[in-house]
Amino acid sequence: MEGVIQTKGLLSLPSNPQTKIFLNKLPHKSLRQRVNLSSNPINPTSGLSLNFNGSKKFQAFGTNHGLFSLQKPRCFHVCKASAAAGDGAAVPAGAGELEVEGPKFMGIEVLTLKKIVPLGLMFFCILFNYTILRDTKDVLVVTAKGSSAEIIPFLKTWVNLPMAIGFMLLYTKLANVLSKKALFYTVILPFIAFFGAFGFVLYPMSNYFHPTALADRLLDFLGPRFLGPLAILRIWSFCLFYVMAELWGSVVVSVLFWGFANQITTVEEAKKFYPLFGLGANVALIFSGRTVKYFSNMRKHLGPGVDGWAISLKYMMSIVVIMGFAICGLYWWVNTFVPLPTRSKKKKEKPNMTTMESLKFLVSSPYIRDLATLVVAYGISINLVEVTWKSKLKAQFPSPNEYSSFMGDFSTATGIATFTMMLLSQWIFNKYGWGVAAKITPTVLLITGVGFFSLILFGGPLAPGLMSFGITPLLAAVYVGAMQNIFSKSAKYSLFDPCKEMAYIPLDEDTKVKGKAAIDVVCNPLGKSGGALIQQFMILTFGSLANSTPYLGGVLLVIVIAWLGAAKSLDTQFTALRKEEELEKEMERAAVKIPIVSADVDTNGSLGSDSNTNSSAETSFPRNA
Repeated sequence: MEGVIQTKGLLSLPSNPQTKIFLNKLPHKSLRQRVNLSSNPINPTSGLSLNFNGSKKFQAFGTNHGLFSLQKPRCFHVCKASAAAGDGAAVPAGAGELEVEGPKFMGIEVLTLKKIVPLGLMFFCILFNYTILRDTKDVLVVTAKGSSAEIIPFLKTWVNLPMAIGFMLLYTKLANVLSKKALFYTVILPFIAFFGAFGFVLYPMSNYFHPTALADRLLDFLGPRFLGPLAILRIWSFCLFYVMAELWGSVVVSVLFWGFANQITTVEEAKKFYPLFGLGANVALIFSGRTVKYFSNMRKHLGPGVDGWAISLKYMMSIVVIMGFAICGLYWWVNTFVPLPTRSKKKKEKPNMTTMESLKFLVSSPYIRDLATLVVAYGISINLVEVTWKSKLKAQFPSPNEYSSFMGDFSTATGIATFTMMLLSQWIFNKYGWGVAAKITPTVLLITGVGFFSLILFGGPLAPGLMSFGITPLLAAVYVGAMQNIFSKSAKYSLFDPCKEMAYIPLDEDTKVKGKAAIDVVCNPLGKSGGALIQQFMILTFGSLANSTPYLGGVLLVIVIAWLGAAKSLDTQFTALRKEEELEKEMERAAVKIPIVSADVDTNGSLGSDSNTNSSAETSFPRNA
């Protein structure tokens, strides 16, 4: 190793250095004795040492200067490898050349800002659009004539899921034949065109091509329990909007944006700036909620006989189109003016587990089984309460404009609550640990869920007491259901998701990779569709969503209790694994002996030798008497 460094290494010694250690020539000593090229003499007491808590870290190699530090960093002698390579020696391209830092603004490189600022604006525009589309899709399918909230579980299972699968198959085909830039535009432009066309063409003309008469005849023949499935046929264009809005969240946010962000940023930039994107997403939620509220209230200023919802929809879809073109413009600017970082060609091997293999792996590992229970329980629980709440929301706000106005307030409140919880989450993790943080989300769901279903089931006896506060049991259920959704979603984004990812950390590499693959293949889809399937079964069995409410409340209680039990079990296993990991690290620190480089040199500039050694856990190189 030393021979390679002396003759063909990337670093060579200067011909006339001024450091104390290298006065004349470098003797053939150990590599450790030649590693520090600092112009300052080496202090044995501040060199490479190790204490039992592992807090002292290789201080002899340099100092970590602050972001805005004015202290000038120490200079090191750096020479080109050509000096040491010798005649005819091959030198790697760029070897030994000093990398020059680019200009900075507020301590951040300008090149980094040219990537992060447009990415932040893109993320804001995408999430701004998503909030408008998410609120609008619920208004369309829930408040439409001949439809209700019962359509949502059927829509998610039999329309949304097949179209999502079909889109991803198409996306995979296109990715094989198109460049990354062409693929981005090919995917996002149809979304922009559809939402613009819906606001100005499809919705105004929906009465002409919706098969209302056919749906009425089928409903008379099949009975009211089939109201949800038949509503998909009755308002098919609204259902298409619902699916496209759902796909905007999964395709444009997850696939296009994060794929592009991972393509142009380095790991160091991602660690620093990706958390800020999460905070920016909630700022977009707040502003878009205010936008929905503003345009939904336009009906108050219009004359009688005017379709206020159609006008509000045109304005909101115009904003979606403008934001969509802004996203394309930002994407073009980054690709044109920002150089992409170089990537390693080496690829990681990813486990390709089938569904049956994933199920077997889930069952075989108690740790992964508990983690899977958390993921499935959240998906089912939020679905059970959300659909029931939206049915009560329609009963309280039957007008599309009133419904949309309330959803605007709901989105703003969700953004504020999530932003606040993200700021508090670090304190919760530090003070109370993983176990408490993991139990907050199911506890919030349990408390608010009990309150919500109690108001629905026992609204009659509670009515006199509620009327004294000026609210009806229905309005109280709407507000409690909104609080349930707001707090559970903010807890999910700020605590549940980090807890889930942290749970993988102490696992061995094989279990970590296979466990994550198993949960992605089985648990995420099962959690999302499980609640919808339960609701479909209840609706078809008991005739309506209202008749199913007591049973849905019982199912929610069982699932949340199982969730809390799995969180407690996982906390015990997680804590044990963390302690075992820390113990192994302490044992490694205690066992490793790291040498200290002597600062004494003889008059010839060479390091002396002696037989003295340090009797502590640290060792030292021989020094002159």
